Amino acid sequence: MTLKQALGKMKWKNFFFLTVAGMVNAFGVTMFIAPVDLYDSGISGTSILLSQLTPEWLSLSLFLLVLNIPLFLYGLKKQGVTFTIYAIYTVAVYSFGAWLITDVLPVDVSIVSPLAGSDLLLCAIFGGLISGIGSGMAIRFGGAMDGIEVLAVIFAKRLGITVGTFVMAYNLVLYIVCGFVLHSWILPLYSIVAYGAALKTVDFIVEGLDRSKAATIVTVHPNEVCAALSEAFECGMTITEAKGYYSDSPKTVVYIVVNRFQVGKMKELVHENDRSAYISIAEIADVYGANTDKV
Repeated sequence: MTLKQALGKMKWKNFFFLTVAGMVNAFGVTMFIAPVDLYDSGISGTSILLSQLTPEWLSLSLFLLVLNIPLFLYGLKKQGVTFTIYAIYTVAVYSFGAWLITDVLPVDVSIVSPLAGSDLLLCAIFGGLISGIGSGMAIRFGGAMDGIEVLAVIFAKRLGITVGTFVMAYNLVLYIVCGFVLHSWILPLYSIVAYGAALKTVDFIVEGLDRSKAATIVTVHPNEVCAALSEAFECGMTITEAKGYYSDSPKTVVYIVVNRFQVGKMKELVHENDRSAYISIAEIADVYGANTDKV
Protein backbone atom coordinates (compact mmCIF):
# COMPACT_ATOMS: atom_id res chain seq x y z
CA MET A 1 0.00 0.00 0.00
CA THR A 2 1.34 3.41 -0.97
CA LEU A 3 1.44 6.41 1.35
CA LYS A 4 -1.35 8.11 -0.63
CA GLN A 5 -3.59 5.03 -0.35
CA ALA A 6 -2.87 4.72 3.39
CA LEU A 7 -3.72 8.37 4.00
CA GLY A 8 -6.96 7.90 2.10
CA LYS A 9 -8.01 5.05 4.41
CA MET A 10 -7.26 6.88 7.63
CA LYS A 11 -10.13 8.13 9.77
CA TRP A 12 -10.35 11.36 11.70
CA LYS A 13 -12.19 9.48 14.44
CA ASN A 14 -9.11 7.33 14.97
CA PHE A 15 -6.85 10.37 15.20
CA PHE A 16 -9.19 11.91 17.79
CA PHE A 17 -9.17 8.83 20.01
CA LEU A 18 -5.43 8.32 19.52
CA THR A 19 -4.95 11.92 20.73
CA VAL A 20 -7.01 11.11 23.82
CA ALA A 21 -5.03 7.88 24.29
CA GLY A 22 -1.67 9.67 24.16
CA MET A 23 -2.77 12.33 26.65
CA VAL A 24 -4.27 9.75 29.02
CA ASN A 25 -1.08 7.69 28.95
CA ALA A 26 1.01 10.81 29.57
CA PHE A 27 -1.18 11.68 32.55
CA GLY A 28 -0.84 8.22 34.09
CA VAL A 29 2.93 8.02 33.65
CA THR A 30 3.89 11.59 34.63
CA MET A 31 1.40 12.02 37.49
CA PHE A 32 1.76 8.61 39.17
CA ILE A 33 4.65 6.47 37.90
CA ALA A 34 7.59 8.76 37.10
CA PRO A 35 7.36 11.09 40.15
CA VAL A 36 8.04 8.23 42.60
CA ASP A 37 10.68 6.63 40.36
CA LEU A 38 8.55 3.68 39.30
CA TYR A 39 8.99 2.31 35.79
CA ASP A 40 6.47 1.81 33.05
CA SER A 41 6.85 -1.19 30.74
CA GLY A 42 8.64 -1.40 27.40
CA ILE A 43 10.22 1.64 25.77
CA SER A 44 8.27 3.94 28.08
CA GLY A 45 9.95 2.36 31.12
CA THR A 46 13.32 2.48 29.39
CA SER A 47 12.77 6.18 28.68
CA ILE A 48 11.98 6.84 32.34
CA LEU A 49 15.19 5.08 33.43
CA LEU A 50 17.34 6.94 30.90
CA SER A 51 15.81 10.30 31.83
CA GLN A 52 16.82 9.64 35.45
CA LEU A 53 20.41 8.74 34.55
CA THR A 54 21.13 11.51 32.03
CA PRO A 55 21.32 15.34 32.21
CA GLU A 56 18.06 17.18 32.81
CA TRP A 57 17.73 18.42 29.23
CA LEU A 58 17.44 14.80 28.09
CA SER A 59 13.85 14.55 29.22
CA LEU A 60 11.31 11.73 29.25
CA SER A 61 9.43 13.24 26.29
CA LEU A 62 12.62 13.36 24.20
CA PHE A 63 13.53 9.72 24.90
CA LEU A 64 10.00 8.62 24.04
CA LEU A 65 10.39 10.05 20.55
CA VAL A 66 14.03 9.06 20.01
CA LEU A 67 13.51 5.43 21.03
CA ASN A 68 10.01 4.74 19.72
CA ILE A 69 9.91 6.32 16.27
CA PRO A 70 12.89 4.37 14.82
CA LEU A 71 11.27 1.13 16.00
CA PHE A 72 7.99 1.97 14.30
CA LEU A 73 9.81 2.89 11.10
CA TYR A 74 11.80 -0.35 11.33
CA GLY A 75 8.56 -2.29 11.47
CA LEU A 76 6.98 -0.36 8.59
CA LYS A 77 7.12 -3.26 6.13
CA LYS A 78 5.73 -5.75 8.64
CA GLN A 79 2.99 -3.56 10.13
CA GLY A 80 2.01 -1.40 7.17
CA VAL A 81 1.90 2.33 6.49
CA THR A 82 -1.42 3.00 8.24
CA PHE A 83 -0.37 1.41 11.52
CA THR A 84 3.02 3.14 11.45
CA ILE A 85 1.51 6.59 10.95
CA TYR A 86 -1.08 6.01 13.66
CA ALA A 87 1.58 4.70 16.07
CA ILE A 88 4.05 7.55 15.47
CA TYR A 89 1.23 10.06 15.91
CA THR A 90 0.18 8.43 19.21
CA VAL A 91 3.73 8.46 20.59
CA ALA A 92 4.15 12.08 19.49
CA VAL A 93 0.99 13.03 21.41
CA TYR A 94 2.21 10.99 24.42
CA SER A 95 5.57 12.77 24.30
CA PHE A 96 3.91 16.18 23.93
CA GLY A 97 1.59 15.44 26.85
CA ALA A 98 4.51 14.36 29.04
CA TRP A 99 6.41 17.55 28.16
CA LEU A 100 3.31 19.66 28.82
CA ILE A 101 2.75 18.22 32.29
CA THR A 102 6.39 18.16 33.42
CA ASP A 103 7.65 21.42 31.90
CA VAL A 104 4.75 23.75 31.13
CA LEU A 105 1.78 23.26 33.42
CA PRO A 106 2.04 24.50 37.03
CA VAL A 107 2.15 20.95 38.40
CA ASP A 108 5.06 19.75 40.53
CA VAL A 109 5.86 16.18 39.52
CA SER A 110 9.53 16.32 40.42
CA ILE A 111 9.42 14.63 43.83
CA VAL A 112 6.12 12.88 44.56
CA SER A 113 2.84 12.26 42.80
CA PRO A 114 0.55 15.32 43.03
CA LEU A 115 -2.41 12.98 43.57
CA ALA A 116 -1.10 9.98 45.51
CA GLY A 117 1.90 11.47 47.30
CA SER A 118 4.69 9.00 47.99
CA ASP A 119 2.44 5.97 48.39
CA LEU A 120 4.11 3.48 46.03
CA LEU A 121 1.19 1.04 45.96
CA LEU A 122 -1.35 3.72 45.02
CA CYS A 123 0.98 5.12 42.39
CA ALA A 124 1.63 1.66 40.95
CA ILE A 125 -2.04 0.71 40.78
CA PHE A 126 -3.47 3.97 39.48
CA GLY A 127 -0.51 4.69 37.22
CA GLY A 128 -0.87 1.22 35.71
CA LEU A 129 -4.63 1.54 35.32
CA ILE A 130 -4.52 4.96 33.65
CA SER A 131 -1.60 4.18 31.35
CA GLY A 132 -3.33 0.89 30.51
CA ILE A 133 -6.42 2.83 29.42
CA GLY A 134 -4.24 4.92 27.12
CA SER A 135 -2.41 1.92 25.68
CA GLY A 136 -5.66 0.00 25.22
CA MET A 137 -7.29 2.89 23.38
CA ALA A 138 -4.24 3.20 21.13
CA ILE A 139 -4.46 -0.46 20.13
CA ARG A 140 -8.24 -0.35 19.71
CA PHE A 141 -8.01 2.55 17.26
CA GLY A 142 -5.20 1.19 15.12
CA GLY A 143 -2.04 2.54 16.75
CA ALA A 144 0.38 1.61 19.51
CA MET A 145 1.98 3.29 22.47
CA ASP A 146 5.21 1.35 22.58
CA GLY A 147 7.72 0.31 19.93
CA ILE A 148 8.72 -2.84 21.81
CA GLU A 149 5.56 -4.50 20.52
CA VAL A 150 6.79 -3.95 16.96
CA LEU A 151 10.08 -5.65 17.79
CA ALA A 152 8.12 -8.48 19.39
CA VAL A 153 6.09 -9.05 16.22
CA ILE A 154 9.26 -9.10 14.09
CA PHE A 155 11.60 -11.18 16.28
CA ALA A 156 9.39 -13.38 18.48
CA LYS A 157 8.70 -15.97 15.77
CA ARG A 158 12.38 -16.10 14.80
CA LEU A 159 13.25 -16.83 18.42
CA GLY A 160 10.55 -19.48 18.72
CA ILE A 161 8.50 -17.62 21.35
CA THR A 162 5.21 -15.76 21.43
CA VAL A 163 4.83 -11.98 21.16
CA GLY A 164 3.60 -11.84 24.77
CA THR A 165 6.63 -13.81 25.99
CA PHE A 166 8.99 -11.47 24.11
CA VAL A 167 7.42 -8.38 25.72
CA MET A 168 7.43 -10.04 29.14
CA ALA A 169 11.11 -11.00 28.76
CA TYR A 170 12.02 -7.43 27.76
CA ASN A 171 10.23 -6.01 30.80
CA LEU A 172 11.83 -8.58 33.08
CA VAL A 173 15.29 -7.56 31.87
CA LEU A 174 14.32 -3.88 32.22
CA TYR A 175 13.23 -4.29 35.85
CA ILE A 176 16.34 -6.31 36.72
CA VAL A 177 18.54 -3.57 35.23
CA CYS A 178 16.58 -0.97 37.22
CA GLY A 179 17.15 -2.98 40.39
CA PHE A 180 20.92 -3.08 39.85
CA VAL A 181 21.09 0.60 38.89
CA LEU A 182 19.09 1.69 41.93
CA HIS A 183 20.74 -0.85 44.27
CA SER A 184 17.23 -1.60 45.49
CA TRP A 185 14.46 -3.97 44.41
CA ILE A 186 11.52 -2.15 46.00
CA LEU A 187 10.81 0.18 43.08
CA PRO A 188 11.23 -2.52 40.38
CA LEU A 189 8.87 -4.81 42.31
CA TYR A 190 6.24 -2.06 42.57
CA SER A 191 6.80 -1.42 38.87
CA ILE A 192 5.75 -5.01 38.21
CA VAL A 193 2.49 -4.24 40.06
CA ALA A 194 1.98 -1.24 37.75
CA TYR A 195 2.73 -3.42 34.72
CA GLY A 196 0.20 -6.04 35.85
CA ALA A 197 -2.50 -3.41 36.38
CA ALA A 198 -1.79 -1.91 32.95
CA LEU A 199 -1.85 -5.33 31.26
CA LYS A 200 -5.30 -6.23 32.61
CA THR A 201 -6.64 -2.77 31.75
CA VAL A 202 -5.40 -3.08 28.17
CA ASP A 203 -7.24 -6.40 27.87
CA PHE A 204 -10.42 -4.78 29.19
CA ILE A 205 -10.21 -1.79 26.83
CA VAL A 206 -9.32 -3.83 23.74
CA GLU A 207 -11.53 -6.87 24.25
CA GLY A 208 -14.29 -5.65 26.56
CA LEU A 209 -15.50 -6.88 29.94
CA ASP A 210 -18.41 -8.97 28.74
CA ARG A 211 -16.85 -11.32 26.22
CA SER A 212 -19.10 -13.45 24.05
CA LYS A 213 -19.15 -17.24 24.27
CA ALA A 214 -18.80 -19.54 21.28
CA ALA A 215 -20.57 -22.88 21.74
CA THR A 216 -19.79 -25.93 19.62
CA ILE A 217 -22.61 -28.47 19.92
CA VAL A 218 -22.38 -32.03 18.59
CA THR A 219 -25.87 -33.47 18.24
CA VAL A 220 -27.92 -36.17 16.48
CA HIS A 221 -31.04 -33.99 16.57
CA PRO A 222 -29.90 -30.81 14.80
CA ASN A 223 -33.33 -29.68 13.60
CA GLU A 224 -34.86 -29.71 17.07
CA VAL A 225 -31.79 -28.14 18.72
CA CYS A 226 -31.43 -25.36 16.12
CA ALA A 227 -35.15 -24.58 16.18
CA ALA A 228 -35.12 -24.20 19.98
CA LEU A 229 -32.00 -22.00 19.97
CA SER A 230 -33.25 -19.85 17.11
CA GLU A 231 -36.57 -19.23 18.83
CA ALA A 232 -34.92 -18.38 22.16
CA PHE A 233 -32.04 -16.17 21.00
CA GLU A 234 -33.04 -15.05 17.49
CA CYS A 235 -29.47 -15.32 16.23
CA GLY A 236 -27.75 -17.16 13.41
CA MET A 237 -26.05 -20.55 13.62
CA THR A 238 -23.75 -22.60 11.44
CA ILE A 239 -24.14 -26.36 11.01
CA THR A 240 -21.59 -28.84 9.71
CA GLU A 241 -22.13 -32.51 8.99
CA ALA A 242 -19.76 -34.79 10.91
CA LYS A 243 -19.24 -38.42 11.87
CA GLY A 244 -18.40 -40.00 15.23
CA TYR A 245 -14.95 -41.56 15.36
CA TYR A 246 -15.82 -44.60 17.52
CA SER A 247 -19.49 -45.02 16.63
CA ASP A 248 -19.03 -44.18 12.93
CA SER A 249 -22.54 -42.70 13.11
CA PRO A 250 -23.59 -39.41 11.45
CA LYS A 251 -23.69 -36.33 13.65
CA THR A 252 -24.13 -32.58 13.18
CA VAL A 253 -21.94 -29.83 14.63
CA VAL A 254 -23.80 -26.62 15.50
CA TYR A 255 -21.78 -23.42 16.06
CA ILE A 256 -23.49 -20.55 17.87
CA VAL A 257 -22.31 -17.38 19.64
CA VAL A 258 -24.15 -16.16 22.75
CA ASN A 259 -23.40 -13.81 25.63
CA ARG A 260 -22.51 -15.05 29.10
CA PHE A 261 -26.05 -14.55 30.40
CA GLN A 262 -27.40 -16.89 27.72
CA VAL A 263 -25.01 -19.79 28.34
CA GLY A 264 -27.16 -21.50 31.00
CA LYS A 265 -30.31 -21.23 28.92
CA MET A 266 -28.47 -22.48 25.83
CA LYS A 267 -27.24 -25.63 27.60
CA GLU A 268 -30.70 -26.27 29.01
CA LEU A 269 -32.37 -26.00 25.59
CA VAL A 270 -29.81 -28.25 23.91
CA HIS A 271 -30.16 -31.04 26.47
CA GLU A 272 -33.94 -30.79 26.44
CA ASN A 273 -33.83 -31.72 22.76
CA ASP A 274 -30.83 -34.04 22.80
CA ARG A 275 -29.77 -35.50 26.16
CA SER A 276 -26.61 -36.98 24.65
CA ALA A 277 -25.44 -33.75 22.96
CA TYR A 278 -21.82 -32.74 23.50
CA ILE A 279 -21.21 -29.03 24.19
CA SER A 280 -17.92 -27.17 24.37
CA ILE A 281 -17.81 -23.46 25.18
CA ALA A 282 -14.95 -21.04 24.43
CA GLU A 283 -14.55 -17.37 25.30
CA ILE A 284 -14.12 -15.03 22.34
CA ALA A 285 -12.96 -11.42 22.34
CA ASP A 286 -15.25 -9.94 19.70
CA VAL A 287 -17.76 -10.78 17.00
CA TYR A 288 -18.03 -9.30 13.51
CA GLY A 289 -20.71 -10.06 10.96
CA ALA A 290 -24.45 -10.33 10.58
CA ASN A 291 -26.98 -11.41 13.23
CA THR A 292 -24.74 -10.31 16.10
CA ASP A 293 -26.80 -7.43 17.48
CA LYS A 294 -28.27 -9.56 20.25
CA VAL A 295 -25.07 -11.41 21.13
